[in-house]
Amino acid sequence: MSTGTKPSPLDSMIANMPEKTGKSLEEWVGLLGPVGTRKHGELMKVLKGDHGLSHGYANLVAHTARDSMPSNDKPDDPVATQYAGKEALKPVYDALIAAVSAFGGDVEIAPKKAYVSLRRAKQFALIQPTTKSRVDVGIKLKDVEPGDRLEASGSFNSMVTHRVRTANVHDIDDELKAWLKTAYDSAG
Repeated sequence: MSTGTKPSPLDSMIANMPEKTGKSLEEWVGLLGPVGTRKHGELMKVLKGDHGLSHGYANLVAHTARDSMPSNDKPDDPVATQYAGKEALKPVYDALIAAVSAFGGDVEIAPKKAYVSLRRAKQFALIQPTTKSRVDVGIKLKDVEPGDRLEASGSFNSMVTHRVRTANVHDIDDELKAWLKTAYDSAG
């Protein structure tokens, strides 16, 4: 009987990539060559259109290729721009991305100018560093009443129905992950 921990969905996806796509993650990233200022959408188009990768695998390769660039080579990186002067909040963003990435290989992380859109077949959430001390998580939940922590989105963002205010990684708890998972499941 195994006592090891179960690999995360992301780890499983990376391990299965050679069998499913014919190449390892490193080989796919290498195939793209220097990413330079190419945008995520352009990389996705090449990987899906020219190489026939599924959306989930293309998204993983595109993010890995972009993330492997030195930060000073990413002048058009909206996430770096969003957290400039708010560096203490970047671990909150990283924890949120890790949590939603575990939902499945079809999570698309789409940085915009002021926030990061989290999509499946459609947007289900967003992450926005609203102040120097707070990251707001917008969540699209149908027929869910707002509460103390799960606020109505109000004027925050019309693309979501609710907002949860977070200040540190401890705020990324099971309750918030469950709301995000419900929204993810509804977006498929």
